[in-house]
Amino acid sequence: MAWKKLAGIGCLVAGTIALAGPAWAEETVHDPHEGFNRAMFAVNEGLDTVLVKPVAQAYDFAVPLPAKASVGSFFGNIADIRNVLNNALQGKVADAGSDLGRLLINSTVGIFGLFDVASELGLDKHDEDFGQTLAVWGWDNSSFLYWPILGPRTVRDTGGWVVDAYTDPTWYTLQKSVAARNSLVALLFVDVRASLLPSDKVVEEAALDKYAYVRDAYLQRRRNQIFDGSPPRLEDVTD
Repeated sequence: MAWKKLAGIGCLVAGTIALAGPAWAEETVHDPHEGFNRAMFAVNEGLDTVLVKPVAQAYDFAVPLPAKASVGSFFGNIADIRNVLNNALQGKVADAGSDLGRLLINSTVGIFGLFDVASELGLDKHDEDFGQTLAVWGWDNSSFLYWPILGPRTVRDTGGWVVDAYTDPTWYTLQKSVAARNSLVALLFVDVRASLLPSDKVVEEAALDKYAYVRDAYLQRRRNQIFDGSPPRLEDVTD
């Protein structure tokens, strides 16, 4: 679901950052709102330092690993609804069918998604969202934006996030209990941030300009996602 990428800190995944090197440096980064983006980045850094990261660290310390795995599997199961829809919209019928199978298996045998049985059965998990769908439909280039709380996006991906949020069943199934719904959203946010704690040191040690590093890593990651891990080389695009 869309909230899986809710934290702007999500772009700090260590593997993604490691890939954001020479290949990406050859391309032009479209960042016309850099002044605004850097200001929002500073706001996010402040919020993370005083609130988000300490809560995530407490969660990571206090919650047993099996429980954290079940939390991740539960929200990952909800995300498969988004994956089914967007794979279908992108014309990836086989992937949409695989994601639907994952959803049915994990929602039943996996006890509402608490256990990822589908992966054990060989059904690969995909990661699709409406921002990627818009890119497949032709919205190739988009200005970079950095939002408080949400973190890095582009204009295209911001619109895609709004659509994804409306396809998130959490907002509908728990309408009668606003407190329960908000608690689930907060749990997801903290769980995502806790999973990224090991990446913090990588970024701090590697980046002379942390904002630029995070921006480039995010854009590199999005490009890989849009092209399913096999983006065309720059010369192939411009020739």
